[in-house]
Amino acid sequence: MHANTSDWLGAFDWLNTQFSLFGLPVYWSDFIGNVLALATVVLALKRWVVAWPVQILGSVFLLIASLNVHLLGNAGRQVIIIVVAGWGWAMWGRNKHDQGEVQVRWASWRMRAVLIAGMLVGTALVTLLLKATNLSFYPGAPWWLVACDAWIFVGTLIAMVAQGRRWVEFWFVWIAVDVVGVPLAVHSGLYFSGIVYGIFFVLVLIGIRDWVKRSRTVEAMS
Repeated sequence: MHANTSDWLGAFDWLNTQFSLFGLPVYWSDFIGNVLALATVVLALKRWVVAWPVQILGSVFLLIASLNVHLLGNAGRQVIIIVVAGWGWAMWGRNKHDQGEVQVRWASWRMRAVLIAGMLVGTALVTLLLKATNLSFYPGAPWWLVACDAWIFVGTLIAMVAQGRRWVEFWFVWIAVDVVGVPLAVHSGLYFSGIVYGIFFVLVLIGIRDWVKRSRTVEAMS
């Protein structure tokens, strides 16, 4: 039984091997996970419920990639994404069932304040936790590097909660994540992730424009 299990797991060793993409070394797990992550953004822009299971699958591959380069903060982020995506999947499915389509809207000013406070306070607390446990990068990693890891972790969680609530603001949170995510991914050797973060930024701008327009339509019908 043990041998069979080892053989089964060994069949996935190729995910942690690299290939050359535009002259850059890219892990297969990083590549597949980010392709699915890009697909998730496109599907979310279209407000298709299938965006959530695609995101879960992509996060599984990115979890493998993060563990391979010892980026444990980012690995924990993928676990959170998988859990929250299950909740978001249910929320969007319910809204589509009730309204006939997934309807988007702006958050209240109170909830915007909660999102901002959660981003700042959450990043500070997660930074302290990652630093104290040496779970980010390597033992003794500088504070700024750990804080960047924490910022992406917390920002992703907040963005997904806002996305599940169908708030337009979730796109703006992704901008904040991308600004840090691009240089951090490159610094960690996940070059394809850095490229994808850049593509994310363009898609986010498109998403903002589309969801703002659709939110106005919903308000006009209310």
